[in-house]
Amino acid sequence: MCTAVSSSIVSTLYRENVLLRRQVLSPILPRTIQWLQSKIRCVSGTAVTKEANPNSTPTTEADFQYIYESTKKKFQSKKLPVNVDPHAVFACNELDLSEVVVYGFDYDYTLACYKPILEELLYNLAREMLVKRFHYPEDILGLEYEPNFAVRGLHYDVEKGLLVKLDSFLQLQLGSVYRGRTKVEADEVLHLYHNRLLPIAYVEGPNNSYRHNTNSKMVQLADLFSVPEMCLLCNVIEYFERNRIDYNPEIVFHDTRTAMGSCHPIMHGKVMHDTEKYIERNPKLVKYLEKLQQAGKNLFLVTNSPFSFVNCGMSWLVGPHWRDFFDVVIVQARKPKFFTDESRPIRLFDEKTQSHLWDRVFKLEKGKIYYEGSVRQLQELKGWRGHSVLYFGDHPYSDLADVTLKHSWRTGAIISELAHEIKTLNREDFKMSANWLQMLTQLIEETQDNESEGAQICLSRWMEERDQLRNKTKNVFNEQFGSVFRTYHNPTYFSRRLFRFADIYTSDITNLFKFSTSHTFYPRRGVMPHEYASHFI
Repeated sequence: MCTAVSSSIVSTLYRENVLLRRQVLSPILPRTIQWLQSKIRCVSGTAVTKEANPNSTPTTEADFQYIYESTKKKFQSKKLPVNVDPHAVFACNELDLSEVVVYGFDYDYTLACYKPILEELLYNLAREMLVKRFHYPEDILGLEYEPNFAVRGLHYDVEKGLLVKLDSFLQLQLGSVYRGRTKVEADEVLHLYHNRLLPIAYVEGPNNSYRHNTNSKMVQLADLFSVPEMCLLCNVIEYFERNRIDYNPEIVFHDTRTAMGSCHPIMHGKVMHDTEKYIERNPKLVKYLEKLQQAGKNLFLVTNSPFSFVNCGMSWLVGPHWRDFFDVVIVQARKPKFFTDESRPIRLFDEKTQSHLWDRVFKLEKGKIYYEGSVRQLQELKGWRGHSVLYFGDHPYSDLADVTLKHSWRTGAIISELAHEIKTLNREDFKMSANWLQMLTQLIEETQDNESEGAQICLSRWMEERDQLRNKTKNVFNEQFGSVFRTYHNPTYFSRRLFRFADIYTSDITNLFKFSTSHTFYPRRGVMPHEYASHFI
């Protein structure tokens, strides 16, 4: 039997259910309404069962545990998202390839992708140089490379000697701050910085430049060559800390960076001697270049590497006649200066003498090799300008920033770690953890203003579970620093710059082979905080 209840609770239920039918801002029901509805045993006109208390709201620990279990059941009933293709091309900005006439490429980590053993080679060479050239303690020679320690995109604080991870809002990710190889606890981090949110001038310098300013306190390590550099830097600092050796963190950073840069010529020689050992074979590369050439596209190569090194690698990847694909080849371009300087003349490179000629260059000819120069001269001599040019590189700053901001080129980023990140995202255990983390966070958000003792007891328990989930979803990518692209919930500083400077990004240049040269890449319509969570009810 159903008995009548006060008109106030009926009107409340009616009013809330009307709102419920109109609710499109969130697919999850307000918890108070869920609670009232969970108490209803039958509804007929203006009647409910005796078991329902007209004034009932969740207050006890059991009440909130019931809501938690109901949410968990809903989570368990949800379908997991479909897998993401690790070889897909992702659009940050709409890009119509039919408008692209000219394709430009960087060499390192764009056309030529290196095996992980190259990172260890660079580490070992720089470590040896620190000892022999800079007279660091010989014990440092025993510090081994740890390939899974760091990820690209981290910042090094040259003043405090800390390796940190920042999100797109310049917030420190607590739990991912390291002095050497030792994690710095949250209390100490907050004591050192006084805040989780860092001033923009501290990170980017007084000019707020996207490129490192010598007056800033932070240096971002944004390319893959910087991963072994970060490991060496942290190993050296850890050695000094453990042995109580006084050091200046800024000096150690500059010594490490100089050592790493100075060993590149040695690395070049070793790679040229055993190319197959260090460079990944990519059978699709020739097919992709042929496809572009057959479509009537102009191709050019601009790289910071020397010609002998590029020639060896491209001959192995593409064949001895690799230059037939490119209308212009510029080596030792010294990017980003190639994109910013106005008065650096393009010089002709003489293959016989392995030197640079002093002749004035009036035109850029196919089959010849050029040295240094500037993008201004490249555009003037070839007439390649604006959105008709699409340039690919692996570094968001030195490769992509200037050409898109100053010259309106279209840009593509080759981010090789993307394949690993997507494979991790596709794991069922990660999907489960990430989905439950999202639903648990919303449950916490909806309950946090309830001041009852039961709510506060459960909130404490839920917050602890949320912290565990956040660490679990972080550590699955990298135990120290997590994902390259995301902090606990925000995009990383690296992601922010990548999405700003790259129209498209992918894990490998040949992922574009399956698309026609008239294909249009459309960005996904993202949901802004004030918009519908979904356009479907």
